[in-house]
Amino acid sequence: MTSSPTATPQNPSAHPSPGLAGNSSTEDLRTAIDVSFGLTLERLKELVAIPGIAWPSFDRGPLERSADAVAELLRGAGLDNVQILACDKPDGTPGGPAVVASRPATDGKPTILLYAHHDVQPTGDPGLWETEPFTAVEKDGRLYGRGAADDKAGIMAHVAAYAAVSEVLGSALCLGVTFFFEGEEEAGSPTFRSFLEENRELLRADVIVVADSSNWKVGIPALTTSLRGLVDGTIEVQVLEHAVHSGMYGGPVLDAPTLLSRLIATLHDDEGNVVIEGLLARDTAAVDLPEEDYRADASVLDGVRLAGSGSIASRLWTKPALSIIGFDAPSVDAASNTLLPRARAKFSLRLAPGQIPEEAMEAVRRHVESNAPFGARVTFTPGESGNPFLTDTSSPAASLAMWALGEAWGVPAVETGIGGSIPFIADLTELYPDVQILVTGVEDPDSRAHSANESLHLGDFRKAILAEALLLARINEQGL
Repeated sequence: MTSSPTATPQNPSAHPSPGLAGNSSTEDLRTAIDVSFGLTLERLKELVAIPGIAWPSFDRGPLERSADAVAELLRGAGLDNVQILACDKPDGTPGGPAVVASRPATDGKPTILLYAHHDVQPTGDPGLWETEPFTAVEKDGRLYGRGAADDKAGIMAHVAAYAAVSEVLGSALCLGVTFFFEGEEEAGSPTFRSFLEENRELLRADVIVVADSSNWKVGIPALTTSLRGLVDGTIEVQVLEHAVHSGMYGGPVLDAPTLLSRLIATLHDDEGNVVIEGLLARDTAAVDLPEEDYRADASVLDGVRLAGSGSIASRLWTKPALSIIGFDAPSVDAASNTLLPRARAKFSLRLAPGQIPEEAMEAVRRHVESNAPFGARVTFTPGESGNPFLTDTSSPAASLAMWALGEAWGVPAVETGIGGSIPFIADLTELYPDVQILVTGVEDPDSRAHSANESLHLGDFRKAILAEALLLARINEQGL
């Protein structure tokens, strides 16, 4: 993404101060964070320097060093019972190392679990980076490097906020705090569910703060209140037993890539709306994104008409979006004059909040099998799935979070959705049905997570730390 949105919130939630602590407490927390911010930034740079990638094709050594470094950060914050834990994958290989630490609640106070992940995405083409990916570089008020935003800044926001609250409140801090820093999120969290089941009591909490999302734009904080779900899979079309000469046999039968393309074209209408029967779609986003900002952020070429109907925010957050993300066919350079017998594509379907993934997968199957062009043989193979998420914005924790964000930034926070998916949140809500989940973040639309030149806005990073410190202090003071 190349620029930040400039939308004005339609219904910003000002959430006035609960009146539970005076300005002196806010200023004390702000001062503690400011005094230690240089050290916080140095620790973040040290984390960025560790290329901990959880993908099976990468060396596991850096990932384990990353876990060790995070564990040392927690010990430095005064936590004694720091553990590095892992579960095996179904194939028997070890899952990513998670770092867990906690301090128990006292005086009947609630427990808050602070989640982030220390593993990162691969760098991709190094030629696209303007700096070395694993060397954190400060430039123009931003910190560049792989993981600088996603999600090592989330780890440091949790640690720095806790350190500030511990310093300011001292013995008055009775809140239970658990840190859970996952080590395989970018690899799809393959052992997350089994890890939760094995450590269910260790991770039990009243509130979970997931610091792995984005703010509305630089200078305007947001609480992510919805996430789309996800299903994916492959569609294969076969028309011949084997390839044949295109000159001798072409004409009476269409090749597999052509027929697969015709099948793919049935997934959307002429406006670009997904037309698979049985999928939920709502035009209910509380804020909207101007078209010019979306075009800039998504690098849409001049002249390309945007797809779909309704507000752009709803198209991003509360409506389904289907993309073809892979296509198996010979390359242009290796093409021969033959009719290809089969072709295969991989689809990725983002689901609106409220959609049941299993029902969505079956809807795609019905659609492609009933729209087989020219009687071609269609094989549908389901892939991965993940549930959408919708926050209870009336919960005490959400109300306090909106207030804390507004207090830290000095402007009202907004409630936003995210077009992406965090499937493990469904596991959290299933195993802990009474927990209040808050999805926050330190990113902004120009952070370029997963892309070259990933970066973190340092001014907003400092405010994110203060917002979380305020949230911890208020929950410590009033409970839930």
